[in-house]
Amino acid sequence: MKITFGTIFITKASKKLINKILDSGRLSSGKYVREFEKRFAQLVGVKEAVAVSSGTDADALALAVLYGLGAKRGDEVIVPALSFAATGNAVLQAGFTPVFVDIDKKTLNIDPLKIERVITRKTKAIMPVHLMGKPADMKLINNIAKRHKLFVIEDAAEAYGATYRGKNTGTLGDLAAFSLYIAHIITTVEGGMVVTQRSDFADILRSLRSHGRACKCKECVLNISSGYCNKRFKYDGNSDMRFSFERIGFSSKMNELEAAVGLGYLDVYQDILVKRRWNLQYLMDKLKKFYPYLTTVEEGAGETIGPHAFAIIIENGARFNRNELMHYLERKTIETRTLFSSMPTQCPGFKFLGYKLGDFPNAEYIGNNGLHIGVHQGLEKEHLDYFIDCLGKFLIKKIR
Repeated sequence: MKITFGTIFITKASKKLINKILDSGRLSSGKYVREFEKRFAQLVGVKEAVAVSSGTDADALALAVLYGLGAKRGDEVIVPALSFAATGNAVLQAGFTPVFVDIDKKTLNIDPLKIERVITRKTKAIMPVHLMGKPADMKLINNIAKRHKLFVIEDAAEAYGATYRGKNTGTLGDLAAFSLYIAHIITTVEGGMVVTQRSDFADILRSLRSHGRACKCKECVLNISSGYCNKRFKYDGNSDMRFSFERIGFSSKMNELEAAVGLGYLDVYQDILVKRRWNLQYLMDKLKKFYPYLTTVEEGAGETIGPHAFAIIIENGARFNRNELMHYLERKTIETRTLFSSMPTQCPGFKFLGYKLGDFPNAEYIGNNGLHIGVHQGLEKEHLDYFIDCLGKFLIKKIR
């Protein structure tokens, strides 16, 4: 039996729409991207959604909005030490300096009690990550941000379906970034989405994703229907706004074919979410019998974990290491992934920032002792039981 980490399918509706788009000859960002943005915003519960080409771009563009609000290149953004490298990469790509904070080992998320000690006059934002769909402690984070007049940008890449105190992740800060990569509950194959309640932020985002153009209408007549735009030659006197650039921007638009895939996923989103939640809850319950050797993140009061994947942490005192377990599972045809790394101390690309091993003990522990497997909608109970059975047999060999 093979347990894959993820799955992807293209719905019949998406295939039909893709063929329609191909026949139309209009493949770049247009009316279907606009429709996808509108429906995505409704799903999350926000006023604005701006589609981009990747989840990393979503983080970077959300941060780049801050330049229109007084931020300067080299200013600081506080992020958790533990995350997929895209989080730290995006801060640097946006022109800011990442300032790392250790995590709470039980939640895998940034430890809010350690945030204020790293705030300086150059700090402009906090970017918490809802790792493995577990909501960060947004009440404390937002209180800190309010005291220090900082922006909060959620990295919600893995947090589809997660809720915190009755609110959806993605609605808990000033902006939020989602990934639409194939491993996620909603996918466009590649892609990302930035969401916000502020129309002025969305205007900036639409400019940023297209090289910093002065064009930033929510509905662009040129993109949607190739019609005449009566605003086009009225920018700054009589300039062509399509070739007037107000800010340093990116090239990160979503295309129509990607939007067509995403629209199909929105049609079946609730069904996927229900199945993945069942799979996650089932594994969380079954793993309890392997305590104290193996643990996972737990659902706290007032929150729902988004069913992105199933995290497993090897605890102190276990007579085996993470690599032994991963090799065993892979030989049993169970696909695994590490549970990321401490970006500043375990990812060589961030070495230039000057952090040293030992600066983030909790993140480094998870970087050495964490792994995760999929809980996707293609997995049935028999797959999950096979996985639990394999874990049991592994532990029997190791703890005799």
